[in-house]
Amino acid sequence: MTALQEWQQETQDIISSLLNDGSNPDVEYTIEHHFSGANFDRLEKAAIDCFKAGLEVSDAEELEVENGHTVLCFDAIKEGPLNETAIMAQIESLLKIAEKHQVEYDGWGTYFEE
Repeated sequence: MTALQEWQQETQDIISSLLNDGSNPDVEYTIEHHFSGANFDRLEKAAIDCFKAGLEVSDAEELEVENGHTVLCFDAIKEGPLNETAIMAQIESLLKIAEKHQVEYDGWGTYFEE
């Protein structure tokens, strides 16, 4: 299974879970795509490319991971429908940005909407 296929399965699972829990399918969602890396310069360049691609970018934060190491992370945020095709198009574009700058794309999330 390719990385893109894995993200597609993850996307289907997230959308299904939200809708099964009663989240409103007809509203705009705040889709937060997560990036991380140890190198601030690379992460900053990835954030700039995300901004140029039309996403809002959060400030970088330090995060301590399970093994005790610290990584830097930011979110690239886009408002839109809870639509698998649209979200997958975003992921495909963002995976290219992550690869270009040698940072990690850590998936996406959103919030329950009534």
